[in-house]
Parts: sequence; structure tokens; C-alpha cells
Amino acid sequence: MAYKLGGVLIGKDEIDRMVARLADQISDDYDNQELVVVGILKGSFIFMSDLIRKLRPSVIIDFMSVSSYYENTQSTGIVKIIKDLDVSIHNRNVLIVEDIVDSGLTLSNLKELLMTKEPKSLKLCVAFDKPDRRKTQIEADYVGMVIPDEFIVGYGLDYAGKYRNLPEVRIMETDGGNK
Repeated sequence: MAYKLGGVLIGKDEIDRMVARLADQISDDYDNQELVVVGILKGSFIFMSDLIRKLRPSVIIDFMSVSSYYENTQSTGIVKIIKDLDVSIHNRNVLIVEDIVDSGLTLSNLKELLMTKEPKSLKLCVAFDKPDRRKTQIEADYVGMVIPDEFIVGYGLDYAGKYRNLPEVRIMETDGGNK
């Protein structure tokens, strides 16, 4: 199926307001506490970069790269660690930062895996949430925006490695229209 870049779903100004709101919420929750912020590569890096620059608490930054096994392009949620944490999260406040949650399978399993490392607290922050695609009971603690079930790119989200650098979120369309 061929896709083409479609219209803007979320503009840069709206994204900036979203990031500021999330940073205020997180800062209020972790005031005067150190926070380990774990970005899930590759999609979260732009969102995480904007977010951590607005956080008031002291932060330690780390990244993980994970993938899911696929069956016909559908995630099974089985997490394969490509790059693990470099810092210990034992007895520390941890914030997982992800670009988007849709089925929730991968994030649910990742959260379960990280809990075995005995963090003091473990919360999830996502820029975009597609609840219509949820296949498991996982809810982010901090949600930037709830979005419709559209194939989107930009602001870290990609299609075949392209479009991550767009400052806004755009819909990918097929030659026959949306999705």
C-alpha cells in the first residue's frame, strides 16, 4: 500500500502548549525529587528533548530501544530489548517517555519488565494516545493528547524512517484517502 503525506492534525503551537502542560504536571508531582527519565527510541527523542528542558526536578536521562515481534504488522507485545538501560533504576523515581500508545501491548510488557528492577515509582508519559486501538489495560499517567485512529507522522513519529523531523503531526493518506 502506498502512502502520501496528508494534512496537519496537530500544529507546532498546540504541541508546544501540550509539552508545557505535561512538564508542569510532572514537575508538580516530583518537586524536589530526582527523576530518571527513560526515552523509548526512536520515536520519543524529540518529545523527550522538549519535555526535559521544561522540567523543574533534577533529571537523569537514559534511553531504551525495544521492538515487538510482529505477525502481519500487528504487535504481539513481546518485548525484545535492543538497548537496555545504562543506569540503575532501583529505588528511583522513573518516568518512561513514549511518543504514542496504541495497542498498549509493548508498553504494558515493558512496564512489567522495568518493575522487576524495583524502582521507587514508575510512571508513563506519552505524547499521543490512541485508545481506540487498545488491546490491553494500560493507561499512561501523563497524556499529551488523545488522538483518533489515524496513521500519523511527524514530531518523532515516522513512516519507513521518514518524517520524524516534521515540527507538526500530519496524517498519512493512501491514494484512496485517509488511512
